[in-house]
Amino acid sequence: MDLIVILVVVGIIIVGGIILIGMYNGLVQARLRVKEAWSGIDIQLKRRSSLIPNLVETVKGYAAHERETFENVTRARAQLDNAGTAQQAAQANNMLTQALRSLFAVAEAYPDLKANVNFLELQRELTDTEEKIAYARQFYNRNVLDYNTKTQTVPTVFIAGMFGFTQEEFFEVEDEADRADVNVSFDRSVPAGNVPPAAPPATPPAGTPPSSP
Repeated sequence: MDLIVILVVVGIIIVGGIILIGMYNGLVQARLRVKEAWSGIDIQLKRRSSLIPNLVETVKGYAAHERETFENVTRARAQLDNAGTAQQAAQANNMLTQALRSLFAVAEAYPDLKANVNFLELQRELTDTEEKIAYARQFYNRNVLDYNTKTQTVPTVFIAGMFGFTQEEFFEVEDEADRADVNVSFDRSVPAGNVPPAAPPATPPAGTPPSSP
């Protein structure tokens, strides 16, 4: 009988150990997925940051007097480059978005700038980067939600506390106004299907002879 009890106790310990190891490994994997997802955001933020100097210099060529706008963009870019956490990066990215909106508002007043080949290419690359940041942010936040849920729910919350698994920060915009991407489109053409009908030809007054071909 004693042998059976011992075997049962040993079996319970082994099963419990396997369960604990599985929960620990699950937390490790979830945390690694968060780091991997963050690298996707970081790459796009660095790409966005690398576009800013050329963009500012291009606009300066047409609107050199807009010094405050350029300084705001440069300051926001520096804060983004120096961000150490996801929350700091999100705040700096929001500031940069607002500064870029002001920069493109300045560009609206310069038709020659809007037609500049270099400016158009920067505009295209910035738009593409904004879209990739949005996708990367969604992927990262989903992984953070999964990881944070594991660190706060039973039974993994006990393992998280024992081994120092702390919550990760979400990468979020601050308000609804910041949720829209930077508007970098200067297309003023009328969308297809909405072209207004051409005005009908004027009817010549009665008695007026037809014009010669």
